[in-house]
Amino acid sequence: MTSLIIEADSLVKTYRLGDSLVLALDGIDFQVEEGEMVAIRGSSGSGKSTLMHILGCLERPDSGTYILAGEDVSKLPLNRLAEIRNQRIGFVFQNFNLLPRLNALENVELPLLYGGKSEAKDRAKEALQIVGLQDRMYHDPTQLSGGQLQRAAIARAIVTDPAIILADEPTGNLDTATGEEIMAIFKVLNANGGTIIIVTHEASIAAQCGRQVHILDGRIISEAL
Repeated sequence: MTSLIIEADSLVKTYRLGDSLVLALDGIDFQVEEGEMVAIRGSSGSGKSTLMHILGCLERPDSGTYILAGEDVSKLPLNRLAEIRNQRIGFVFQNFNLLPRLNALENVELPLLYGGKSEAKDRAKEALQIVGLQDRMYHDPTQLSGGQLQRAAIARAIVTDPAIILADEPTGNLDTATGEEIMAIFKVLNANGGTIIIVTHEASIAAQCGRQVHILDGRIISEAL
């Protein structure tokens, strides 16, 4: 029996651009069940990145509610949102966002160290093994290929055993073959029960997810399995 891990209702978000207000999200309703792998599709300016920022507790909506793993996070203070990001959300970015002065193992350890968790090194090694990077864990980011950098980023995302993984254009900086390798990792994580949301403009990537949600002008215009 599945349960909703994300319940977003009537999300509205506006931004000020000069003297004008830009409506980025216009009453979004969005739900995700535990263990789903969902793609959020949309062109530049569609609102998909704004939705991801709210789902990732990087921003708060102007109105509407967002319940993550049973907790209403819509109006929580910023320090509590930071805790939730560390404990419940794993992020994977297009540009990897690894710290260049740290090796792969040290980068993966960071979320655990920030959260005050014990056995950080052992858990980081396990995460790197899951993504097939155990032989490169002591290499600096400058010594890793694009695919290896993204594997390290995925290991960092899963090391805290988060409720959801949010991946923002995770194959955008990779060639097609390497991108398929990264998608294969996401599929394995999903098959093992992980809840994954991938933001992408690539139809071929979205098609590999269990459900596609298409956003245009701040609204969900279609959903497809």
